[in-house]
Parts: sequence; C-alpha cells; structure tokens
Amino acid sequence: MSEAAPSLHAPLRFRRGPAMPNRMALAPLTNLQSHDDGTISDDEFAWLAKRAAGGFGMVMTCAASTHALGKGFPRQLGIHDDAHLPGLERLAAALRQAGALSSVQLQHSGGRAPRDLVSGAPVGAMDDPQRGVRALSTGEVEQAIEDFILAGLRAERAGFDGVEVHGAHGYLLCQFLDTRNARTDRYGGSAENRSRMILEVIAGLRARASPDFQIGVRLSPERYGVDLGEIRALAARLLREGQLDYLDISCWDSFKQPEDSAWHGRALMDWFTDLERHGTRLGIAGKLTTGRNARECLAHGADFVLIGRGAILHHDFVRRVEHDADFASAALPISRAHLAAEGLGRDFINYMATWPGFVDEEAA
Repeated sequence: MSEAAPSLHAPLRFRRGPAMPNRMALAPLTNLQSHDDGTISDDEFAWLAKRAAGGFGMVMTCAASTHALGKGFPRQLGIHDDAHLPGLERLAAALRQAGALSSVQLQHSGGRAPRDLVSGAPVGAMDDPQRGVRALSTGEVEQAIEDFILAGLRAERAGFDGVEVHGAHGYLLCQFLDTRNARTDRYGGSAENRSRMILEVIAGLRARASPDFQIGVRLSPERYGVDLGEIRALAARLLREGQLDYLDISCWDSFKQPEDSAWHGRALMDWFTDLERHGTRLGIAGKLTTGRNARECLAHGADFVLIGRGAILHHDFVRRVEHDADFASAALPISRAHLAAEGLGRDFINYMATWPGFVDEEAA
C-alpha cells in the first residue's frame, strides 16, 4: 500500500456539509423489510441504526422510490410521499445521534419495475413490448426529474445530511445512459443527450436544496448497456463541475478486469481512481469484505469505500477493522441466527436466503 494512502479511520471532508468520521460507508442495500406503502418499518430502522452504532462513517438507506411507478421491490422504502416523512425523520435523528452521516438513495426502477408492484405498465427510457414497458414521453421525463428533486428535498426536510442519486444497475437513470437509448428527443441518441436526465436531476437538486446539503451519484461502469468509456467521461465531468460532493462507482468487484477487453490491463476501479477530483470525493464499492481490500482501494486512489456484504455480516465491521486491520468477514454460508443477531429482520434474512450459498439453512 502506498505511504500516501489515507487511513480508513481518518475523517473525510466533503465540499459541503459535515465530514465523514472515517472512510467506510454502508452501501445502499436492498432489504425488502419496510412496509408495502413505503413507510419505514421497525426492522429497517433497526438494521440501519445498528450500522451507525457499529461505526460506519456514512449510513445510506436502500434505494428509496421517487414515484409509486418506480417501485422495484416488495416492501421497498419510499420517499415519494409526505406520508413517508415521520419514519424518515426518526431515522435521520437516530443516525445523527450515533455520529454517522446520513443519506437517502433516490431511485426509480423504470422498466425494471415488476408489473405486479406498480399500478399500470412500467415506464422506462424506451419501449419494451416484450416486457410491457412503455417509453416515457418528453413531458413525463421532465416530471420524473422533478420527482427526483422533490424526493431529495423531502430527505432534506426529514433531516438527512444528503442524498445519493441512483444512476446505476439498470434502473431508470441508467436506462437513459444505455447506448441503445435511441430516443429522438433531447434525452436520447448522443452521449450528451443520454446523460441529460441525470445531469438535470443533479442541477435541480443543487439549485433548490440548501447550500450545505450533500449530493452524491452512483454509476455503473459497465453492464446494463452502458459503455465504459462514456461512463468514465461522465464521471470526469461530474468530478470536474463541482455540483456533487461525491461519486460512487459500483464495480460489483472492485479489483476485476473490465468486461470489455479493450479496457483490460487495469483493475476496473483504476479507470476512475485516476481521474482528477477537483474537490469531489470518489467512493468505490464491490466485494470489499476485509480490512485489507478496503485499504487497497484507498491505495488505488479512492477517497472512501462502501461496504455491503461485510456490513450485512457484521454491524460493527468498522470497529472490527479498527481493532484488527486485516479483519475478514465471516465465511459463507452463515446461519439465520447470526444474521438475526446482526440486526436483520425476517424479511431481509429471507431475501438473503435467495442468494446462492449465503444462508446455511441447516445451521441451528
């Protein structure tokens, strides 16, 4: 590891708002344990509050829907209605009291929304007759942008330090970034047009939120129809323009070679950690389950890391790494009892049991 790499336990200042007390954030994790109307449940509250108490420098919610048509999962957290505010206010206060930065991830599933969860046909960037997806009109795209902005302002009203705009994993904003997006309006065709929706969400949030409200964006560097070169160029622009406080690159596997052979020769994250920051912070997510590989991300140039599986298995992953620099998460499969002790509710545990090899159903 480079001597210049910061410690995982060093504070991290952002362009706006409070500092993160360390370089380890809770990744935004689907957990299927809120209520069907999008209000937060006691199980989801407990899961997140326990991670804040366990030392994570930033605690981010799962993807929270910005519109009822954007719901992508059963029992998904919502932020598209003022009815969601009381639970969100309770959560924001608890995270602050525990000393963590707080963030809501803003998400619309677009064409990935299951038909049985939304009232009407799913909507996306493009028509998909096979899946029954209808392309948004230009006016509807403009309204979807407004919905993201209103959701972000709702998070601010609830007391969160910031929001992360979910532009990754094939959801609505990522669907517009897809190279197959051949819309003929200003939101399709060229790379500039395909990035316009996410840029307008960012600009609208920055213009209407308070000056110290933190805004981040999550991008997928590959898969989902996106081109690595285009995403790298978009990332460079977002880092340069100063509207964001941080950029979160979701690699799935931070150290892997890119899927596109034209970009082989460097780890996937390295195509982003070498970009000039201009004061914007860069986070890396993807298979970071040990203190060692989290440190290696900082050595590669990341400013902070987002921990997923390690946080599921250990609410106090950060504390454990602080006491043992090479701490490694528990081996899989893991018992339901272990997950329950770590603050996962029944629905979250059942969801993890759908991941091959994650839950040991025979363990006591």
